[in-house]
Amino acid sequence: MKKLWLTFGAVIVCSFIVLIWVGTRIYQQAPPIPDRVVTTDGQTLLTREDIESGQNVWQSIGGMELGSLWGHGSYTAPDWSADWLHREAIFILDAWSIQQHNKPFDSLLSGDKASLVDGLKKLMRTNTFAESTKTITLDPIRAKAFDANAKYYAELFTNGRDAYAMPQNSLSDPAKLHQLAAFFFWSSWAASTNRPNDDVSYTSNWPHEALVANEPTSDSVVWSGVSIIMLLAGIGGMAWWYATQNHEIPTGDVPSTDPLLGSNATPSQRAIVKYFWTVSGLILLQIVMGVITGHYGIEGNGFYGIPLSDFLPYVISRTWHTQLGIFWIATAWLAAGLYIGPAVGHEPRGQRLGVNILFGALLVVVLGSMAGEWLSIMHKMPDSLWFLFGHSGYEYIDLGRAFQVALFVGLLLWLFLVTRAIWPALKRKDEQRPILTLFSISTIAIAGFYAAALAYGKHTNLAIAEYWRWWVVHLWVEGFFEVFATVVIAFLFARLKLLSIKTAGQATVLSSTIFLSGGIIGTLHHLYFSGTPTFVLALGSVFSAFEVVPLMFVGYEAWQNIRLSRAKPWVQNYKWPIYFFVSVAFWNMLGAGLFGFMINPPIALYYMQGLNTTPVHAHAALFGVYGMLGIGLMLFCLRALRPGLAWKEGMIRFAFWSINLGLFAMVTFSLLPVGLRQTWASVKYGYWYARSAEFLQSSGMQTLRWLRIPGDTLFAVGAVALILFIIGLATGHSLKPEAGAGETDDRTSRAGWIAPAMRNHD
Repeated sequence: MKKLWLTFGAVIVCSFIVLIWVGTRIYQQAPPIPDRVVTTDGQTLLTREDIESGQNVWQSIGGMELGSLWGHGSYTAPDWSADWLHREAIFILDAWSIQQHNKPFDSLLSGDKASLVDGLKKLMRTNTFAESTKTITLDPIRAKAFDANAKYYAELFTNGRDAYAMPQNSLSDPAKLHQLAAFFFWSSWAASTNRPNDDVSYTSNWPHEALVANEPTSDSVVWSGVSIIMLLAGIGGMAWWYATQNHEIPTGDVPSTDPLLGSNATPSQRAIVKYFWTVSGLILLQIVMGVITGHYGIEGNGFYGIPLSDFLPYVISRTWHTQLGIFWIATAWLAAGLYIGPAVGHEPRGQRLGVNILFGALLVVVLGSMAGEWLSIMHKMPDSLWFLFGHSGYEYIDLGRAFQVALFVGLLLWLFLVTRAIWPALKRKDEQRPILTLFSISTIAIAGFYAAALAYGKHTNLAIAEYWRWWVVHLWVEGFFEVFATVVIAFLFARLKLLSIKTAGQATVLSSTIFLSGGIIGTLHHLYFSGTPTFVLALGSVFSAFEVVPLMFVGYEAWQNIRLSRAKPWVQNYKWPIYFFVSVAFWNMLGAGLFGFMINPPIALYYMQGLNTTPVHAHAALFGVYGMLGIGLMLFCLRALRPGLAWKEGMIRFAFWSINLGLFAMVTFSLLPVGLRQTWASVKYGYWYARSAEFLQSSGMQTLRWLRIPGDTLFAVGAVALILFIIGLATGHSLKPEAGAGETDDRTSRAGWIAPAMRNHD
C-alpha cells in the first residue's frame, strides 16, 4: 500500500503542477481585449467597455445555452463567432467585387475570386493589435462589415427566428444589441487573427473557414496521430498487465445470509430518504425539459402548435435540462455519502439535523437558481443583479454567483457531515483504512473543487473563464466524482462481505491512480480551440488518450459485478442496484471511452466541436455513467435501509432495460447520424454551414432529428417506471406480500416504511 499511495500522490501533484502551469500560460497568452478598436481613417468603432458589456449581455440572456461561442454551448442556433466570421468575409468580398468588377462575388470567374480571397486572407489574418496602446486598427471596410453584421443581429434577436428556436424580443435594447455585436466581433477577430509572430490564430485556426485560411494546423494533425499511437500503446500495456494478474474475485468468506439483516438505520440515514424522493422528482422534471428542448430544435418556438416559448423559451428549457441533470445526479451521490458515513463510523450528535439543513440548502439552490435564470432571460431582473442571481451564461455552471457560493457552502457542509461520521473509523489502523482514506480524499475534492466555479469574474476574458469552467465540468464531475464512485461501489460490496475490504482498498487506490494519471491533464482536451496556446493540443490529446485506456477494460469490471450478484442466493436482493453498476461499466466503455475518443483527437474535434457528435458523448457519458451510478447508489441505499423486505422485480426490471435501451436508441439512431452528417458538412463547406439553418432544417436532417422520438419515448417511460417503483417502496406496491428472506422484526409498517424516515423519527 505504501508504494500505491506514493504513486497516487505523485500522479496528483505532478498533474496539477502541469495543469496550473498551463493556466498561467493561458492568462498570459489569452486573446487581448483592446481598449479601443479604431479604423485607419480615425473612426473609433468600439471600446473595451463595449466588448466586456457585450459579453455580459450574452451571458445574461443565456450565453452558451443559446447557440455556442468558440464551439461551446447549445446546438440549435449558430455558433456566433463562426457565423459572424463568415458573414463578415462574404460582406467584404461582395463589397470589393462590386467596387472592382461591378457585380457580386458569386458572379466572378474563378481567377477573380481567388484574387479577392487572397486579399481577404491578408486583411483578416494580419494582427493589428498594438500592445503599447491596447488598440486594434482596422481597414474601413471592416467597419462597414461590422455595421452590416450588427444590423443583422439586431433584427435577428429582436424579431426572433424559429429555425434557431429564438422567440421575439430575445434582446431588443439598442445599446445592448450594439454591445452584443461588439463581443461577437471580438470572438471572431480572435478566431481569424494570427497570434503575434505566428501564422496561427488565437483559436488555432478554429473554426474551419477557407475564405480566411482557417484550416487545420500541423499541430492538430501531428498530435492527433500521436494520441492514437499513445492510446494503442496504453491499451497494449494495460492488456499485458491484466494478463499477469490473478483474476479470481477475492470474495473471502461470503456469508450465507445478508450481513445487513438485523441492522438498524441511524436517524441520519433514515433522513436521507427525502433526498431520493427529490432525485425522483428532478429526474422527471429533467426529462420533461429534455422533451421540450428537443422538440424546439424541430418546431422552433412551439410545442405541437402551442406557443410555449412565450413563457418557456428554448434557452430556459435547455438550461434547466442540463442543470437538473447535474443536480439530481449530485444529490444521489451526496446522499450515498451521507449513508456510508454512519455505516462505517458512528452517528455523531446532531447528524440528522445537519442532514436536514443540507437538504433545505439544496432546495434553495435548485429552486432559487432556476427562478433567477428565468427572470434573467425573460428580462425581468435588473442589470445590477443578473451576475449574482441570474444566468452565468456558461454551460453546466449556469447558476448565478450567489447560488454558486451557496452550493459551495452546501458541499462544505456535506464534507463536514461525512468526515466527522467516518473519523473514528479513519483513525483506526485496520484493513479498511486505505479505502476510507481514499473516500475522504474524494469527498474533500468534490467539496473543494467546485470552488473553481468562483474563479472567474464578471469581466474575465472568455479564454480564462473557459479554463476554470472545465475545472468544474471535467475535474469535478468527470474526475473526482469518478474516484468517489470507484470507492463507494467497492465499499458497498465490501459492506456486504462480497469483497475483502483489504483487497478493495488496494484496488481502488490503483484504479484511481490509473484514471487520474490521464484525467487531470486530460482536462485540456476541452480547450484546444478556446483561445489557448498551441501546446495545449499536445498535452490535451496525449493525456486524454491515456484517460480512455482503462475504460476499454471495464468489461472485466462489469463481469466481476455480475459474478458477485450470483455469489449467494441472498445477493439477488441487491440484483438491480448491481445491474445499474454493470450498466455504468458498459456506458463507461461506450459513452466515455468510444464516443469520447471519437471527438478527442484535435483533428476530429476541429471539425466536430459543437456539432451533435458532442451530445452523443455528453448523453452517453453523463447519464449513461454518472446517472446510472446515481440510480444504482439510490437503489442500494434504499435496499440496505430495510434489507429484509422483498422487492417486486417487474417494474424495476422494465425501468432498467427501458432506460438503457432508450438511451442507446436516442444516441445511435438520431444524435450520432446527425452529428456525422454535420461533420461531413463542416469538412466540405465550413463549420458555419454545418451549424446553419439551411443545413439543419433540410428534409434529411429533419428526419434524423425526428428519429429521436422512439429512443426518447422508451427512455422516458423507463424513467417514469423507476419513479413509480420508488413511490411503490413507500406505499408497499413495490414490495412482495410475503415476508422477505430473513426478516425478523415487526412488519406492521411495511406499506409505509419510508414514511417514518420522511418524518425523521428515531
